[in-house]
Amino acid sequence: MDSAISDVRTPLGATADNGLKIVVVGGFGVGKTTMVRSVSEIRPLNTEETMTRAGETVDDISEIRGKTATTVAFDFGRITLDARNVLYLFGAPGQERFWFLWDRLFSGTLGAVVLVDTRRIDDSWYAIDRLERHGTPFIVACNDFGGARHAHRDVREALDLDPQVPLLDCDARSRESSKQVLITLVQHIKNRYAGPTAPAVASPREFV
Repeated sequence: MDSAISDVRTPLGATADNGLKIVVVGGFGVGKTTMVRSVSEIRPLNTEETMTRAGETVDDISEIRGKTATTVAFDFGRITLDARNVLYLFGAPGQERFWFLWDRLFSGTLGAVVLVDTRRIDDSWYAIDRLERHGTPFIVACNDFGGARHAHRDVREALDLDPQVPLLDCDARSRESSKQVLITLVQHIKNRYAGPTAPAVASPREFV
């Protein structure tokens, strides 16, 4: 999936007091790197390597022809929420051989986005299972690859999603669309932990 994103970025502000960590997970080639790249205010750190013919015997690329690079560790971006709060965004590698990295990426995570390609919906099962085992709040975002749209009830049924888990469509290439995904996640986290002992989470309006 090609990225239609400018490299013009807003300069970083002063150091913040609170760093809030969000992880973007999902199957191989669902657009995790693209989402981090589109929404980060800094030039993101990418650990991408060129895909070679030898890799075709390891990674299933039958549904993602045209992909030329892949993440081998993680992607990293940053969004300043206000003078005291900064959001750190990590994109996890999608290939099964790199799944051992996920537990460390999940450490200290406030919440997660599960990015889904509905043409390969079974690839999302592992991410959802791991997040549920960790007890990490998450939402599901169906990335737009230009194919037929699927009704949300069908996607929920296919993923056996809890009714409380938000599900939305997105275009990972779009900053506005990716920002809306993060706003939805933050609101979900606030709702889940609503109460006097809830952890401090920046208001979703602060993404705007």
